[in-house]
Amino acid sequence: MQAQRLATRWLRYLAVEQGVSAHTLSNYRRDVQRYLRWLEAQGIEDLSEVHTPLLQRYVAFLRQGDTELGARPLAPSSVARALIVVRGLHKFAVEEGVLANNVAADVAPPRGGQHLPETLSIDQVQCLLESIPAGESATPVDLRDRALLELLYGTGMRISEALALNVDELRDCGDLLKVTGKGRKQRIVPLGSKAKAALQAYLVRGRPALATGTSHAAFLNTRGRALSRNSAWHVLKHAAERSGLDQGISPHTLRHSYASHLIEGGADVRVVQELLGHASVTTTQIYTHISAENLRSVWASSHPRA
Repeated sequence: MQAQRLATRWLRYLAVEQGVSAHTLSNYRRDVQRYLRWLEAQGIEDLSEVHTPLLQRYVAFLRQGDTELGARPLAPSSVARALIVVRGLHKFAVEEGVLANNVAADVAPPRGGQHLPETLSIDQVQCLLESIPAGESATPVDLRDRALLELLYGTGMRISEALALNVDELRDCGDLLKVTGKGRKQRIVPLGSKAKAALQAYLVRGRPALATGTSHAAFLNTRGRALSRNSAWHVLKHAAERSGLDQGISPHTLRHSYASHLIEGGADVRVVQELLGHASVTTTQIYTHISAENLRSVWASSHPRA
């Protein structure tokens, strides 16, 4: 199948030449295979047979699902990502000289309601962090967990970025830490005093007790291996349970809270964009809406004629 061969080349191009992360590549592979299976069900094996009305039908299929094909309806955000993949594949086909034009370029994704990410208040973050012991009675695991969560909230790093750090990067960072984000793009983030103190305690008293193997990862599990994403999620879950926070919290909640608190504190959205490593300021502007929601809430509870 010509489309299948082209998709394989495109995914290899993204991985090797564009440096797309394994996680993103996995999502793209799933989306492109869904698209190719749908084309096959329409009797189409070559991308040259695809036209704009057909792609509009594909968007409708994604929104509505199909019981015969075992496809469930997707949320607008998922449909938008699936359409990005389709556009990328067709654009690659044009660049490779396989197609004359990109018929997917003008197909619009469905509009959906704006989703504001879940965030914690400053008091909730403090309660969460202080639920993990950090004094002389703290165990090596306590010190690791406190350092990890202080780092996530103190820098706004993605959990994948934090877990990818090696121990020397933490030892030598000083007040600034170099972070490798999506697409292997690097940025510099400042380290606050709380995060630095927690990391220092972990590196001096915690990590040496956990380092039973040869791993250079900064954050280790009890077997001396690199801490996994799943284990990091459980660290946060247990801290949330201890602090009485029953809302759904993920490592990304701390990243959202970091950005929201910066905006509320007066930080320029462009600065927050750089700190988060967003490619576009449009992505960062969601946090200005969160701030506006907070202002409205305060007004509604405080003004006599609200």
